[in-house]
Amino acid sequence: MRLFLLCTLSIAVTFVATSLSVAENRNPNVIYIMADDAGIGDFGCYGGKIIQTPNVDQLAAQGLRFTQHYSGSTVCAPSRSVLMTGLHTGHTRVRGNKSASLLDDDVTVAEIMKQAGYVTGAMGKWGLGSADSSGAPWKQGFDHYFGYLSQRNAHHYYPEFLWKDGSKVFYPDNPQQRTHYSHDLMTHEALQFIQANQSKPFFLYLPYTIPHVDLDVPNDSKQPYMGKLEPETPYGRPNGQHYRHEKFPHATFAGMITRLDRDIGTIMALLSELELDKKTLVIFCSDNGATSAGGADPDFFDSNGPYRGIKRDLYEGGIITPMIARWPGKIAPGTATDHVSGFQDLMPTMAELVDTQLPEGLDGISYLPTLLNQTADQEQHDHLYWEFSEQGGKRALRRGDWKLVQTNVGRKQPSPVELYNLKSDLAEANDLSSKMPELVAELTALMDSARIPSETFPLFHHESKKKSRSTSAN
Repeated sequence: MRLFLLCTLSIAVTFVATSLSVAENRNPNVIYIMADDAGIGDFGCYGGKIIQTPNVDQLAAQGLRFTQHYSGSTVCAPSRSVLMTGLHTGHTRVRGNKSASLLDDDVTVAEIMKQAGYVTGAMGKWGLGSADSSGAPWKQGFDHYFGYLSQRNAHHYYPEFLWKDGSKVFYPDNPQQRTHYSHDLMTHEALQFIQANQSKPFFLYLPYTIPHVDLDVPNDSKQPYMGKLEPETPYGRPNGQHYRHEKFPHATFAGMITRLDRDIGTIMALLSELELDKKTLVIFCSDNGATSAGGADPDFFDSNGPYRGIKRDLYEGGIITPMIARWPGKIAPGTATDHVSGFQDLMPTMAELVDTQLPEGLDGISYLPTLLNQTADQEQHDHLYWEFSEQGGKRALRRGDWKLVQTNVGRKQPSPVELYNLKSDLAEANDLSSKMPELVAELTALMDSARIPSETFPLFHHESKKKSRSTSAN
C-alpha cells in the first residue's frame, strides 16, 4: 500500500475537493492535540463542573465542538493505529495494547502530509512500534519525534530517558530527583518545532500522556485543588505496585488536566505571537474514555458525562471523545455539530485539506465539509465498527441511531448481542434486542462482515485456538 501511495503521489495528481476552494485554503498548518484517558466530562465546554479548563473552553468558544466523535478504540495503542492509518479496529494493524508495530506497507497521516510538502513532527506517546521496528515514528513519516515509544514507560512522568529522532535522551536520576516532568518536556519540544517551522507548512501531532495514570503532577498544578475535592482516599501504598502511590488522587488528577489545559494555552499564545493562528487548524481530542485504574475516579468527576462505561468498554463512555476544531476565518466560532465521526476520518480530512490522494480501502471519510460549515456536502458513515480482544473479547457497531454491543465474543459462549437506540437512550440502559430480532440479525451480519481476522489480535474463540496452535508449532 505504501509503495502505491509513494508512486502515485510523486505525480502531480489533483482532484476536485468537496465544495472547497483548495487554492484559497492551501497549506494551513495543522496541530492535532490528543489527551490520554480524558473523559468528555473533564472539560467545562462539555459540561464539566469541577476541573478548570479555560483554554480548552476558549478553543470551543472560538471553534467547532463535536458531540458525536468517536475514538479509534477503547484503549491507547489501537486508537492511535486507527488515527494514523484511517482504518478501524477491524482492519488496522494494531488492535490492542500488547506489543505490536505498524509495518512498512502501512500508510500514515504523517506520510501523506509529508508527501504534500509538510514538515511533520510528533511529541508524546507513540505506542505503535519500538525503535528497531518498522513502526518507529521516524519510519512512519515523521521528520521529528520526541517522547515515549513504549506505552508502559509512559505510565511514569519522571523518566530515565525519552526518544528524540531515533536516539535516547537521558535524564540521570530523574525518577528519584523528579526534576524533568515529561509532559513539560514535550510541550517545550512542541514550541520549538512551531518556532523552527513557522515559515513552512507543518503537521504537528501531540499525543500527550496526561491524564493517563500514574497520577502525578508538579505541586504548582496540584496545589489549587488541595482541600477542595474531598473526600480524598489515598491510592495504593509506597513502592507497592506498578502505578505510584498518591495521597491526594482527586487533586492530582484535576491538576493534571489543568496543566494540559495550561499548555494548550501556551501553544495558542505562540501561534498568535507568530501570527500563525489564522493559518493553523488546531484539533483537540482524547484517545478514549476515562479510566478507573491507578487511583483515577471517573465517577467523582463525572468524567464520562451521561454515557455508560469507561476505558476498555465499547459502550459510549469508553469510546466517545471530546473533539474541538479551531481555524479562525474558516471555522465558525462557538458552534457545535452532531455529525457522527471517528478517528479513522482524520486521514481523509487531511488529504482533502491539502489536496492529495488517499490510499484505497480506508474506513474513514473527510469531515472537512463539516469544519467549513458546508454540511450539505458532508458524506455520512454507513456504519462505525470497533473490536477489542481483551477482557473476553468485545465488539460494537453503530449504524444511524442504532448501536450493537457484544461482549465475551472470544469465549466458547459469547454473550447475547445488545441493541440500543442512542437517540433516545444515550446511557445504553434499555436493551431492545428482544423486541427487534430482525434488526439485530441485520446489524449482526453487518458486524460480522466489517472486519478481517488478525493473527496478532484474535477476537473470536476459534481464532484464538488457531493462534495458539500456530504459536506452539513455532
